[in-house]
Amino acid sequence: AYRNAQDYRMLDEIDQAFDLAEKDDAVRVLITRGSNGVFSTGHDLGTEEGEAYRRSLGARPGIERYDEFKKYNLDLLLKWRNFRKPTVAMVEGYCIYAGWMLAACMDVVFASTTAEFLGGFVEYNTIPWDIGVRRAKELCFESRFISADEAARYGFVNRVLAPEDLERETRAWALRVAANFT
Repeated sequence: AYRNAQDYRMLDEIDQAFDLAEKDDAVRVLITRGSNGVFSTGHDLGTEEGEAYRRSLGARPGIERYDEFKKYNLDLLLKWRNFRKPTVAMVEGYCIYAGWMLAACMDVVFASTTAEFLGGFVEYNTIPWDIGVRRAKELCFESRFISADEAARYGFVNRVLAPEDLERETRAWALRVAANFT
């Protein structure tokens, strides 16, 4: 309903999926993607469901405990970045702020020609390493979307594919890579 805005519940579920994949020797490559044609519109900025989950974790309205904030906006991303199996982000549609953060911690990024990226000076700020310091400053100061082609020219995206080819080509790549880890 919120175009894959990342609330704490979603991040916990993503982390559980990583943990399951870590323990399963049959899983050799992990693909991360959004649903309904959108990778992620970024952080959940206060949906009712997101706030209810935060409260269930002990957060008080309007107050963000540092340890929770750090866990969901840095620690989990570092954990996923250091995942021992190859990872690929399959990006279509919006990839905004926290979406960029999630894609950035994957080993490779495949994007549809429909993908639009918006990074920012946010918690897990890898943008200078993703695309270079000067380009990162330029984009963050402008706060503008970049296309998948532009993201590929800057080195953030590995492959840009037609929407109808994205899933097939991403899976084919994952299968080739998985064969190397038997």
